[in-house]
This record gives sequence, C-alpha cells and structure tokens, in this order.
Amino acid sequence: MTQKLILPAEVKVCATCCYWDGERHVDTEMQVVVVAEECPGECLVTECQAHGLTDVRSIHECLWEDLGPDAVERPAE
Repeated sequence: MTQKLILPAEVKVCATCCYWDGERHVDTEMQVVVVAEECPGECLVTECQAHGLTDVRSIHECLWEDLGPDAVERPAE
C-alpha cells in the first residue's frame, strides 16, 4: 500500500502547482493536496519530469502558481 501525504495547498512544491501534471487529489474545502509518497509527474511549463515533492522556492525560473480556484466574475445585473 502506498503512503499518502497531505500538503497544505499553499506549500511551494510541484504537487501544489497548477502547472504540475501528476496524480493528486485536491480537497478545495480543506485546502489540501493529497499525493502518493512517490508522486512522479510533469511540469507543463518546462515540459520536464518533476517529482511532486520538489521544493520550488529556490528555483528562480519556476512559474509556481497555487491550485486555488480562479476568481469567478459575476455578470452585471
């Protein structure tokens, strides 16, 4: 059985970035991301393999963007 990790959505690792394409579960109500301990994926910006737990705070060319929902514009009434 694979161990699962629960990460706050604002933690700056690949798995919490909207540009990371890997297996994860996002609980928007609790604002957490759930990934397997071994969580391979791909960075859609660099088109390279990126492990989900890679700390991106010191990678200056990274375009990390959190998984928070986009602001919804309401039509004028």
